[in-house]
Amino acid sequence: MDTSHRASRRSRSTVLGIIALTLAGAALAQDAVPLPLKLPKPNFIGTPGDLAENPHLEKPLGKARPVPTVPAGTVNLSLKKPVTASNAPYSGTLAQITDGNKDAASGTTVELKPRVQWVQVDLGATSELSYILIWHFHEQPVVFRDVIVQVSSDAEFKTGVTTLFNNDYDDTAKADKVEGKTPNIQGLETGKNLEYVETNEGKLIPANKTKARYVRFYSRGSTFTDPLNRYTEVEVYGLPISR
Repeated sequence: MDTSHRASRRSRSTVLGIIALTLAGAALAQDAVPLPLKLPKPNFIGTPGDLAENPHLEKPLGKARPVPTVPAGTVNLSLKKPVTASNAPYSGTLAQITDGNKDAASGTTVELKPRVQWVQVDLGATSELSYILIWHFHEQPVVFRDVIVQVSSDAEFKTGVTTLFNNDYDDTAKADKVEGKTPNIQGLETGKNLEYVETNEGKLIPANKTKARYVRFYSRGSTFTDPLNRYTEVEVYGLPISR
């Protein structure tokens, strides 16, 4: 085989490789769709000056948050799924946290006791997760403290725990005592994420295709006028398990 023939074959192989990569990329692009998220109506505009001075506070975008893309078939896996908590609600029911109602209206928010508390959603099966959203309380521009989101396939969160979000920058959640006990939050390091102002957009947290069945949300009160923990809604997006 002469040199020119070998070069021609290499050239054809290169072209075929490029075509294959292009087709693969096009297929992936076709499979990517916008996150199927519906936002509630905003209840206020802007950030109060006293909150804006917080050096650990996330700066507002000043525009609508971009909608990320997810694999086709992605759904809200947490809708109507059972919720448990560290303590019984002070007001409201745990079922409200996954009932699909995200509006900032009277009676839509579940209130939990002060100090570090958690709520946990059972998705029913281990699934590949893409994004998680939290609406604590967006009637007013408040900041919730020590927001931590962890996932696991162990209901007791003793093994296989992955931390997806943690803004406990001063380790107060780990040191807090609830009814005389220090919270046993597995695998938790000092938080690197920023605090944020609650809005109608909720807090969007990438799950990075982590596989898990349970999602646990921690918080330790807020800048509101009382020390209670609050949840309006949580949503966990991912691919449902094929039956």
